[in-house]
Amino acid sequence: MKPIALAAAPFLAGALLAGCASVPEPSASDVGEARAIAAKVPASLLAVLSDELQRGGPAGAIDACRVRAPEMARNASQQTGWNVRRASLRNRNPNGVPDAWERAALEQFDARTAAGENPATLERIQVVDEGGRRILRYAKALPTQGLCVQCHGPEAALPPEVKSKLRALYPQDRAVGYTPGQVRGGLFLKKAL
Repeated sequence: MKPIALAAAPFLAGALLAGCASVPEPSASDVGEARAIAAKVPASLLAVLSDELQRGGPAGAIDACRVRAPEMARNASQQTGWNVRRASLRNRNPNGVPDAWERAALEQFDARTAAGENPATLERIQVVDEGGRRILRYAKALPTQGLCVQCHGPEAALPPEVKSKLRALYPQDRAVGYTPGQVRGGLFLKKAL
């Protein structure tokens, strides 16, 4: 009797899953497109920040990150048709508060990093139903880079001019205390299908 039950188990599980699957899996082309965008935007921002750090130091880089990062996300959104943004569980910018899906992705990234996974490889992609519309959502973890700790590192280690500028621009700043390799936030993409 057990062999029959075991043989039927995959069929029954497949039938149950098929009945529950109301939202399809993302296509390979959508996954590839999301990954390409998620690779380009952070790399471009890191290049801008590197240049600004050399020119104006960490305090100067704050302005570049504050102005250029949202600008890059808007440009990527306009060029690709995806909505592109950054968010963090410990946001600096008030516009960087995650929605429920983003929060779940970031919490999952933290758990996976704590379990030993490389944060640079963490992503989540899912087709969801939002108000009766099928939406493709993609998240890519943004690990803290060495240059990031100059403005996002332990508060006691931040230069006085950085602390002063952060207090002036972001009085509710929560984006300090990071070390290289920690997930500082995520890049989030979504589009209607």
